[in-house]
Amino acid sequence: MGAQKTLLQAFNQTTYQVAGHSKRDIRQLQRIFQEVDGDLAADVYGSGEVIDNFQNKMAKYLGKESAVFFPSGTMAQQIAMRIWCDAKGIRKVAYHPLCHLEIHEEDGLRKLHQIEPVLLADKDRVISLADVLGMNEEIACLLLELPQREIGGQLPPYEELEAISHYCREKGIRLHMDGARLLETLPYYQKTAAEVCALFDSVYISVYKGIGGIAGAILAGDAAFTKEAIVWKRRHGGDLISLYPYIIPADVCFEARKDKFAEYYEQAKELAGLYNQCHGISTRPTVPVSNMFHVHISLPKERLEPILLAVCEETGVGLSHYVREVDEATSYYEVSLGDRYATIPKEKLQNVFQVLDQKLREALQA
Repeated sequence: MGAQKTLLQAFNQTTYQVAGHSKRDIRQLQRIFQEVDGDLAADVYGSGEVIDNFQNKMAKYLGKESAVFFPSGTMAQQIAMRIWCDAKGIRKVAYHPLCHLEIHEEDGLRKLHQIEPVLLADKDRVISLADVLGMNEEIACLLLELPQREIGGQLPPYEELEAISHYCREKGIRLHMDGARLLETLPYYQKTAAEVCALFDSVYISVYKGIGGIAGAILAGDAAFTKEAIVWKRRHGGDLISLYPYIIPADVCFEARKDKFAEYYEQAKELAGLYNQCHGISTRPTVPVSNMFHVHISLPKERLEPILLAVCEETGVGLSHYVREVDEATSYYEVSLGDRYATIPKEKLQNVFQVLDQKLREALQA
């Protein structure tokens, strides 16, 4: 734990950081709220110009009839599953073994809603049409995550998505998108958000991940779906007296970054290329399909952390503030590119990978 904390400290003291947009600090809020009319009234229990305008904007962007702002994606997605299960009269949904609902929500879907998951596909690949066709269980809803974050942001071919969507509609299965990072997929698919969302009955997107807001989520679908979602939001305690401290940053950051994801995507491919030239490193995917990927290193966590710490101190560039164990011999970390990457001088970037490669070469030969 101490080594990880020390790496975090070293990372925070660097001049440049490779991933993300900026530090999550009070200055971020100060910059955002300087751009906003001080007379703008707060929303009150889900009503008001500030929330209505943003929800309408996001519904239009996603090509859906209606949208609801939630304080968290966890709340939004569990509610989506509940609505579709109630409508179908079936308490089962299907999703990937590494779906957020399965591994990060403390069994919330089962405990709060008595909904049982059906796990599809091997954990190291995305769900395919063959997986869906091979289901033996009757389900109310199929959830697809785009991109699949826990396996490096992998994506299915767009034609596969179309085929899955067609099959689900044919069989009366609702199709829901965990699109926490939906905007990140659009450059690879060469589609608009509305075109991708048209394949799905309901869509969730995060407003703080790639968009870079403070917190919150959008859940979108037809008017009947979102009407129920608003009721469930109240039942879950998500209908706070005011949500404008989250909505305003979400709106400002959405407008600032919605057209920048193609740039982040190209930068991710460039960065992955630099990583893959280093000894003992491979990225997953080898060529990214969004602005994110995982960096896998042939060293255990306890040996990699000091190397990354030294790279921070010697170059002034932070590659990652953490390392996670894969097994006794390998470790990894995630990279998700945003505004920071373009601020790093090219010569600095080349130097940091020369230093990293040399240190890895020495460690692997030891």
